[in-house]
Amino acid sequence: MSADVTVLYFAALRERMGRSRDILTLSENTRTVGALLMERRKVDPTLDAALSGPGTLRVAVNRQLSDLSAPVQAGDEVAVFPPMTGG
Repeated sequence: MSADVTVLYFAALRERMGRSRDILTLSENTRTVGALLMERRKVDPTLDAALSGPGTLRVAVNRQLSDLSAPVQAGDEVAVFPPMTGG
């Protein structure tokens, strides 16, 4: 069974990434969204630069707003986006 997770990028984050999604394979030690993104930042300079921008990061797991401590498992869809602003 594949241990893949789909990571979707939205708004300005998608523009900085130059793509709208990645399919990532979970390592044995990856149990949270934060760990997944941190692990990937180490090997993907584009993601590292995009996530180093100003502001906080919002995430959703399987279309439910979550935070970086949310558990992640094979088959999940993780959406990453900048905070919403009003106006």
